[in-house]
Amino acid sequence: MKIFNRFAIILILYCALPATAQNRTLPLDKIKLPAGFVISLWAEAPNARGLTLGTNGTVFAGSMTEGKVYAITEKDGVRQVRVIARGLHLPVGVAFRDKALYVSAVNRILRFDDIEGKLDQPGKPVVVTEIFPKEKQQHGGRYIAFGPDGLLHVSVGAPCNSCEADPMSFALIARIQPDGSGYEVYAQGVRNSAGFDWHPKTKELWFTDTGHDWLGDSTPPDELNLAPGKGMHFGFPYCYADDVLDPKFGAKRNCGKLTAPAAKFDPHVAPLGVRFYTGKMFPEEYHNQIFVAEHGSWNRREKSGYRLKLIRLKNNKVAKQEVFAEGWLQAEDAWGKPVDMLVMPDGALLVSDDYAGAIYRISYKKP
Repeated sequence: MKIFNRFAIILILYCALPATAQNRTLPLDKIKLPAGFVISLWAEAPNARGLTLGTNGTVFAGSMTEGKVYAITEKDGVRQVRVIARGLHLPVGVAFRDKALYVSAVNRILRFDDIEGKLDQPGKPVVVTEIFPKEKQQHGGRYIAFGPDGLLHVSVGAPCNSCEADPMSFALIARIQPDGSGYEVYAQGVRNSAGFDWHPKTKELWFTDTGHDWLGDSTPPDELNLAPGKGMHFGFPYCYADDVLDPKFGAKRNCGKLTAPAAKFDPHVAPLGVRFYTGKMFPEEYHNQIFVAEHGSWNRREKSGYRLKLIRLKNNKVAKQEVFAEGWLQAEDAWGKPVDMLVMPDGALLVSDDYAGAIYRISYKKP
């Protein structure tokens, strides 16, 4: 009987694993894309989150619950997925500069020097800084990326659903020098941004932000924001989407004097990754437009999100939102959750999925 119970427990745990952990075929035929676009499984990487590209073409991926950092290489058409770090605290964000890989780990930023030259033996990382908050129970994953100014930008979410936390430490996007010095707050009132990118021409920062939970299924909208300069305040914890007051703190600030979002998403879709399309493979109408990964709701009675949105700009303003890819949600059953994106040198778009443990490749060929 004890052997049977032990077997039953193992079977239950096995069935709870993501699909790729069981080597099952992902239902990519369910994904709907515009004519000419094709999606395929590019690599398997459990809990893959943030993506970045090395000088030699290595794709690096962070994770959250796995605590691992992956390096994916390709030679003679064969891809190899290596684990180059493990046991880290929420290594969600990855960024690459001057042959070095930067990894976020809650309060720390780590650096793996000359990483593409020693993928099999990366060694211990250099601790760049430990200046960020240690709280990791809520919004502890830090998205990171280098901006056109050469500075490493780091998102630090609020340590709560809604609270007045230290505005110089939480609910913000900060930036530091590559050596960890020169900490400064770039944007405030950002409840939790898990993705940002810079316009290829204007060099202005665009980022996502998720709204207050438990205010109902239909409010507040999640956001896409534009921060052309430092010092702007985007509402948290007082206002959401420029016109929804926080039940506890809303009376303390005038929403009209805070920065309104550039676009509003459906409530609770959890927009994470943001990526300007800078490749040449896709048709011209996609060039310099924004892709956003909607990770999907977790507390709505009817699920929403679980898709990629295309944000069309005109004169640097949001002109239209379109669904670009959907199908990860089937009749209230989600089998995948897109997180981050990466434009590859050939123009294809990679998409990480932490739920299915996959990285997809979206390519285009004229019909």
